[in-house]
Amino acid sequence: MSTFSRCEERLGDLGHALADWFSRAAGAHLQRQEAQILERFSEGVFGYYLASVQGVGGHSELLAAFAVKNRIVAEAAPGPGVDLVAMAEQLPLQGDSLDVVLLRHSLDFAVDPQQVLREVERVLIPEGRVLIVGFNPFSLWGLWRLFLRWRRRVPWCGHFLSYRRVADWLGLLGFDIEYTDVAGFTPPMPERWQDRLGFLERVGRRVWPMLAGVYVIRAVKRVSTVTPVRLRWHGLRVSAPRGVVEPTTREGMRRAGAGHE
Repeated sequence: MSTFSRCEERLGDLGHALADWFSRAAGAHLQRQEAQILERFSEGVFGYYLASVQGVGGHSELLAAFAVKNRIVAEAAPGPGVDLVAMAEQLPLQGDSLDVVLLRHSLDFAVDPQQVLREVERVLIPEGRVLIVGFNPFSLWGLWRLFLRWRRRVPWCGHFLSYRRVADWLGLLGFDIEYTDVAGFTPPMPERWQDRLGFLERVGRRVWPMLAGVYVIRAVKRVSTVTPVRLRWHGLRVSAPRGVVEPTTREGMRRAGAGHE
């Protein structure tokens, strides 16, 4: 992972710290949900080259779901399973060379998240896909971050970029969002509480998707990049493959979207 000034860990240590956090209690619970969504979003995605850029870990399990011949794991520091040591803001890859890019919490801890997306747009072929997993600042997870970020420990030291901001950046770079899904309605508490509050996951996706702890985006690079017409913001909507029901947009969602970053 890139060096991020808010975090206590330095270059190379940040990725290991995140992988460790996602292997314990609340992190492991959230990781299972993210993996399920990414597996669904991998349907219809194929090609020759996929790159996981400065992710969280669990590369082999996550990447195995994609029908792509060659998989590249790019990290800021060497380690097990790392194929390419590089900063996400400056990838040593040719333009229009990748079919798929996976950014699993990469933007949350990048030095320059916008530059990361510019690099993704550069290296993706036309009609290539990017899958983004990010923490939602307007959620119980975001509330936890407000109280714990002073400790400068992962994951609370991250950017926590809003869905709206990431969606705007993607639109300006010439991407169309194909699918979105959400997870993480259970607060980051010990495992015994995760089981007791499991009903929040079922109810939350239908009733208040804008309050999810994590969002997942699948976007496609347009064949011809033009200056996009700015669309009005309607709030976060779940639009996932395989029959996932999209909740009705509510007035409260529109007000939340209008007041966000």
